[in-house]
Amino acid sequence: MHRILTLFLLCFFISFCPYLSFGEASDKGGGEQAEFGETDASMEMLLSIVELETNLKQRLSVKKRELSQSSSDTEKNKLKLELDELGKQLNETETGFERIATGIDVELFKNRKPQPFDWQNEVVSLVEPAIKEIKRLTVKTRKKAGLKEDVSRYDTLLPHAVSAVDNISKVLADSSDKRVKKELKSLLLEWKGLKEQIESKRKIAGIQLAQMEGSRKSLMETIRESTRIFFRTKGLFIFIALVVSFAVVFLLGRTHGFFIRFVPGYQKKHRPFQVKAFDLVFRVMTLVLTLFSIVLVFYLAEDWVLLSITVIFLIGIVWALKYTLPKLWAQSRLMLNIGSVREGERLIYHGIPWLVSEINFFSSLENPALNLTLRIPIEELLDKVSRPIDTDEPWFPCKRNDWVILGDGIRGKVISLSHEMVELVQRGGAHKYYQTGGFLALSPLNLSMDFRLKVVFGLGYDLQKEAVTTIPATMESFIGEKIQEEGYGGGLLNLKIEFQSAGASSLDLVVIADFKGEMAPLYNRLNRAIQRWCVDACNRYGWDIPFPQLTIHQGAS
Repeated sequence: MHRILTLFLLCFFISFCPYLSFGEASDKGGGEQAEFGETDASMEMLLSIVELETNLKQRLSVKKRELSQSSSDTEKNKLKLELDELGKQLNETETGFERIATGIDVELFKNRKPQPFDWQNEVVSLVEPAIKEIKRLTVKTRKKAGLKEDVSRYDTLLPHAVSAVDNISKVLADSSDKRVKKELKSLLLEWKGLKEQIESKRKIAGIQLAQMEGSRKSLMETIRESTRIFFRTKGLFIFIALVVSFAVVFLLGRTHGFFIRFVPGYQKKHRPFQVKAFDLVFRVMTLVLTLFSIVLVFYLAEDWVLLSITVIFLIGIVWALKYTLPKLWAQSRLMLNIGSVREGERLIYHGIPWLVSEINFFSSLENPALNLTLRIPIEELLDKVSRPIDTDEPWFPCKRNDWVILGDGIRGKVISLSHEMVELVQRGGAHKYYQTGGFLALSPLNLSMDFRLKVVFGLGYDLQKEAVTTIPATMESFIGEKIQEEGYGGGLLNLKIEFQSAGASSLDLVVIADFKGEMAPLYNRLNRAIQRWCVDACNRYGWDIPFPQLTIHQGAS
């Protein structure tokens, strides 16, 4: 829909701008005084044109006479060029006289030769109304600027023409040779005609410029009148086109809602291919019919400017499709659920696994562990690949309120989770923040899903025989009693003490204790408690706790 609104904004701008020609008086009832002023100006311009025509005809007769008397080919060619130029100026003057006298463009009544068919010209003629409307925006300004330029040019040339006439007259008065006087008189006549021609053109341009300045309206009056005219013509057609297009969209939407009630599988979470195909085709048809309704309104209104603007817009869409068609085809495959990403499968996005719950113009991704849903444009899925889901694979290493140990040694409770940030709170209240990618890179160990403690404890070599027989059972019984006494029995899953190895200075036993995940906040406390209970067992049973020793063997003397 935003493309359609853009079209109407463009139509509004181009259609409304031509009415804002501030230099043009569009009020036909401008008053009796304005009409008399325009009549006087027109009469003065006609008199100036008649004088110009008389001057041009005199110069033409002189040039023709000189051409008939000339015997030099070079001079004849020069005179022919001058005659052509004077003839062209005379034709333009006659056309200008007729245009001012009739008040219309006489070119409209001239027969034109039939042109052969050319598709490029046909395309140009199609967009020509819109281009003409745009050009009309500055027609008065350009005409006024041209008149000012003509006046300035005539004001520059006139002093030179007067100076040339004065100089020729002075030389003629001082000359005594008849042949020289004859040539000077001919030259003087030509320059006087040129001076009079410049004066006449200057006068005509000045009158036209003054007429344009006199007919100029105020800005507010021009805007008010232009707005009134616009909303009576093109504004009304644009409003009708808007109403019709919205009505088409509304009716097709209601039709779509009616049909989906009878399409099996439409209400499923992951809709089948035929349902998605129907939905996509219906969306495309809605867009096509909406654009067609706009074109139809402008065609029936016979407003070729708005119609040509709409056609230009549609041509632009087709031209853009030339480059975006592969991308649109890939998006269509995704929407039909036959692309590289499919609904109900697992997708890695921003380094985190997601469930593709829906593929549409804006697709939905879910992560059950994070309890998070993302809404992303379909373009984001073009370079992705999804795969079927294994029911046993996790969606994230932990969830909110879980206790974890990270690779950097930090242990804490997860209190905030998202695809951007993970927040931990440590024992004592300190908070630690990680970007989610960095958090996953530290391979978090989740303690809230049960955990094991392995504590190594050494005994002296004087207990070599008992260390592998009775001591492990005795210590296991002793530590089990201590766990119950101190209230940790409810969280204990398994307790086992075994002989591990014979070290350099001690015989090492390992205490293996498995706890429920609810004991995760006491992870370090339990580790320390097991060390303490091992020492208590040694004290009770008189077992020796060794320390590193250095033994020296002395050889025979």
